[in-house]
Amino acid sequence: MAFWDEEDDDFDDEEFERERKEEEENFNSLPIVKKAKDLFTTITAFMETLEDSEDDVDLKPHLFEDVAVINAKIRGAEAGDLYRIRMENAVIIKVHAVSIRNIMHTYEMLGVGNTEYLELIRNEIEAFRLVFVEWVNSFDRFNDLDEDEWGLFN
Repeated sequence: MAFWDEEDDDFDDEEFERERKEEEENFNSLPIVKKAKDLFTTITAFMETLEDSEDDVDLKPHLFEDVAVINAKIRGAEAGDLYRIRMENAVIIKVHAVSIRNIMHTYEMLGVGNTEYLELIRNEIEAFRLVFVEWVNSFDRFNDLDEDEWGLFN
């Protein structure tokens, strides 16, 4: 019998599954996660209202990428507890959130899209920003392996 076929007497599948579900529930209950999901839902609904002929500058793919990256990077920041990793993810999240806000202004300038959606998304970005600031302030600056060799988060 190969070593990977051996039974691991210490491993409890049921306990592992319970812990995994608990971690997922804890993650989904975070205010930053809730706001990011709301933003994703609103942006997706907005994009469905846009006619392809309306979006001459073809911003929909960028908008979708921005909101998808935000959600992925929150998970990445929460998966690793090291300060530098969390901050690197936070910077990427900020860049994509600002991009969404800028895209909404571009649509408004071009007269593209439902103005109520544009305002709603800008308001959601602002609400997201406030939760984001609280979330980043909760990071443990002293939980890191060593200094940031790039000098950003020392």
